[in-house]
Amino acid sequence: MNNKVLLTLLTLMVSAQMFSQRGVRIGYVDMEYILENVEEYREASTQLEAKAQKWKQEIELKRSVVEQMKKDLMAEKVLLTDELIAEREEEIQVLESEMIEYQQDRFGPQGDLVLQKRLLIQPIQDQVFSEVQKIGGNKRYDFIFDKSADVVMLYSEKRHDISDLVLREIARTRKVSKSNKKQQEKSRLDKFKDEEAEADKEISEALKQRQENAAKSRDEKAKAADDRRAEQLRLREERKKAYEARRKKLLDEREARRKAKLEERKKAQEQPKDSIQQ
Repeated sequence: MNNKVLLTLLTLMVSAQMFSQRGVRIGYVDMEYILENVEEYREASTQLEAKAQKWKQEIELKRSVVEQMKKDLMAEKVLLTDELIAEREEEIQVLESEMIEYQQDRFGPQGDLVLQKRLLIQPIQDQVFSEVQKIGGNKRYDFIFDKSADVVMLYSEKRHDISDLVLREIARTRKVSKSNKKQQEKSRLDKFKDEEAEADKEISEALKQRQENAAKSRDEKAKAADDRRAEQLRLREERKKAYEARRKKLLDEREARRKAKLEERKKAQEQPKDSIQQ
């Protein structure tokens, strides 16, 4: 509790003591304890936790796709051109950014998890506030605090804890309009689940489409790389064949020249013999 709040509370307590013949009556509620004992909140919290686990699985799936793409790029890097490497790195960076953004959208300070928790808590907080106002007036309390809020209690007697009283009053109030409130709550939860199911379906479809596009892009790039390698091998074979043909031609020409020289030499050697015989 900061000094200003503490000073204000002490001033109020002293003033109430001075101008009243009775002692200062103080009570407090434990909002966390109340929330844990409201069935609708427990059920909705369980559903929200299941949804959070599903979001975590989707994030892990996105992360595994990115990591696999990084591994594939490292394995194929020696076979790819600089242009293809740059394209693959850019694609990986885009998917990684989308994964981080999705994680923030779900679990960030302003993400779905925090916002939906607030939506769950707000109606119960409103009802607790309403019941506290009634109890405060009926039981003639001077102060009622929320133990779970910013006001820090260094010590409190259990007899001042009116949390169970608030819970009983909440239960009593709900019995009066149980059927209507139950139907409204059911409709709200059904709408909440339908909207989330539709959103999850859209996200799953988008993720599936993105993965299919990424796989298709990888296949196309791999095929293009294979085609380039095949073309390089074909050109290499053609150059090799051309080289072999030129080499064979040179060898044949060299052999022909050698034979011609031998023939000329033979004729030159035979010519003096013919002169001597004559």
